[in-house]
Formats: sequence, structure tokens, C-alpha cells
Amino acid sequence: MKTTTSVGRYGEDIAAAWLSEHGYVIVERNYRRRFGEVDIIAEQDGYLVFIEVKTRSSSRFGTPFDAVTLKKQQQLSRIAGEYLQHHGQTNTRCRFDVLAVRLEAGKPPKVDVIVNAFEACE
Repeated sequence: MKTTTSVGRYGEDIAAAWLSEHGYVIVERNYRRRFGEVDIIAEQDGYLVFIEVKTRSSSRFGTPFDAVTLKKQQQLSRIAGEYLQHHGQTNTRCRFDVLAVRLEAGKPPKVDVIVNAFEACE
């Protein structure tokens, strides 16, 4: 049985490959701040995209998208703001995407994405 951490890491690897195949250029993975992290930062079509990846092997705890609560959105917004400030990109167009990876035994992983899933919030 895989641990939650190893399932999450596996899902992020699948997500990064999927994003690259769909026109995203990965800038950074696992950008950490003291209060959280952004799984993937990428560029696509003139946007800097902050991507939250949620991996699930069952729906027992809801869909992957259900896990991106308002609190999580606020955390991601704060991290993104710090990233933009730190890298001198405060005038850069950005958005938040949420990518779900679903793992089912005996089947290839299924990837779904919500582009521009939420607005930056405080």
C-alpha cells in the first residue's frame, strides 16, 4: 500500500507530464513557503499558472476538486503573491488551475483540469 505522500508525489509526476503534453512549460515544482506550498508553477499562453494537484485513488473522501477549499485558495493566493513579488513579476498575468489525478487499479490514471479555477483571494 502506498502512503499518502507517495501517492501525492506520483500524482504530481503524472500532472507535470500531462501539463507538458498540453502546452504548459513547467517553471517550478513544490514551491514552498513557511505557510504552505504550490505544487506546480508553469507558463501557458502568456500566463503564469499556479497549479494545485489533487490525487485520489478512491472517492471515499470526495472528489479531488472538493479538497480545494476556500482556506486552500487563500493559502495558494498568498503564496502566489509572495512568488510574484519575490521574482519581480507583480504585473504578470496569472491564474490558478486545479488538476485532479484519479488512480483506479488496473486502469491508466485519469487527469481532469479546471482552468482558472478561482480568483486570487485574501
